[in-house]
Amino acid sequence: MAAAVLVLLLGALPLAAQPATQAPADRPNILFLFADDQRADTIGAWGNELIDTPNLDRLADEGFSFRRNYVFGSNSGAVCVPSRAMVLTGRSWMRSPNDMRGVPTLPRQLEAAGYRTFITGKWHNGEEALLRSFDRGTAVYLGGMADHTQVEVQDIEDGELVRRRVGEAFSSELFADATIAFLDEQAALAEGEGADRPFFAYVPFMAPHDPRQPPPEYRERYYRRDLPLPANYMPQHPFDHGVLVLRDENLAAWPRTPEVIRDQLAEYYGLVTHLDEQVGRILAALEENGQAGNTVVVYAADHGLGMGSHGLLGKQNLYEHSMRCPLIVRGPGIPHGSTDAFTYLFDLFPTLLGLGAAETPPGIDGRDLAALWSGDSDAAWRRSVFLPYQDLMRAVRDERYKLIVYPKVDHRQLFDLAEDPDELRNLAADPAHGPTLARLEALLEGWRAAMGDSAPLATADPSPLRRDLTGLERQPDRWQPRWIVDKYFGPPIPDR
Repeated sequence: MAAAVLVLLLGALPLAAQPATQAPADRPNILFLFADDQRADTIGAWGNELIDTPNLDRLADEGFSFRRNYVFGSNSGAVCVPSRAMVLTGRSWMRSPNDMRGVPTLPRQLEAAGYRTFITGKWHNGEEALLRSFDRGTAVYLGGMADHTQVEVQDIEDGELVRRRVGEAFSSELFADATIAFLDEQAALAEGEGADRPFFAYVPFMAPHDPRQPPPEYRERYYRRDLPLPANYMPQHPFDHGVLVLRDENLAAWPRTPEVIRDQLAEYYGLVTHLDEQVGRILAALEENGQAGNTVVVYAADHGLGMGSHGLLGKQNLYEHSMRCPLIVRGPGIPHGSTDAFTYLFDLFPTLLGLGAAETPPGIDGRDLAALWSGDSDAAWRRSVFLPYQDLMRAVRDERYKLIVYPKVDHRQLFDLAEDPDELRNLAADPAHGPTLARLEALLEGWRAAMGDSAPLATADPSPLRRDLTGLERQPDRWQPRWIVDKYFGPPIPDR
């Protein structure tokens, strides 16, 4: 009985190999647009009235939205690395290496089922998996971040990387251009030889990852709006969670001033809006080429971001603003709608393989999202999510409550997300919530057992809980363009 209850709560044990769900003749094209560092609350159609995202709004209006979608934590401060590996393997970072060596990948499985595979954009998981996974690539960036106006890219031809060069456009435009050129080619092929081969195009953008340098008119648009601070804005995180000093958090001084956070939000929103316009260009090309009716479009992001919430700028934490991320799927047979079921990014692996009538290998952690938009399996879906970050943090949340454990400093946070969605009131020490705390601790242990997580949740010699970073000397990151260095690290600049 206990085991059955645990499986119902977790609903995420590795799956056996799954049969194809469609006849090959019905296979759609798959276009996977993947943003970098985009919070789930930066889409107009999802409730943000301050940001301009007409093309993402259109995808949400026509497709199916997953409103409680998460990245499965991270084993790295560069959260994008394991996030991408998990999406492309269907496995948590606890079961698969970040370079995906020896593990079946999503594009390779689709290729084996007859798909043409293509990539443009950011690749952060090693050359071996890249060249093993894709037939072709145009303007591929092998790295984590760069000046958006000077991205060094390469192409993939005949299993090799060729033509190293610096792109001649802003990163989002560069990758959109490559995608549109590929779509044009596929439209031509669809009318001749090889018409029976659908395509899988993977487009991992670099925006809105910093450096926060949207084209000037996009940041100026939001400067003029005098954006409000996040509801959970703090000048500094209230305790040392283990990663207060690293590159992401060094992009502004402590304490975080309202002026700096508003400016960085304006630049961040500008990057999102500029990216949204490139998404619109790609969607228009699909329609002009006659491919929209037989193409599944996925829009997602690898994780969220702090952007002043809880005094944090980065994604190296387990708060909702950093772990939740957008996910919208539109295409033939997929109804308009949304769900609040708990999903992970790695659920896309079996989902897209199912849509492509490709074999799903054994040993994965993802689940087929089609069960949610078909509306027939909510009762058997996950009832909670587990969020592990390195050996520094562990979290679990259910429909209402969330527990975060910080082993290195012997600290716990318990939030009632129904009453406190911004995670501001810690209830862990409140005796009235003792039973809830105990229940969440047991749920956390159940997840850890199911996922093979052996990291200790306590230490005999915890570090000090409090740490004041006021006045800590900072240095600009080498990728920051000159105007950002002058603005945030140098002497005051004249008013805009």
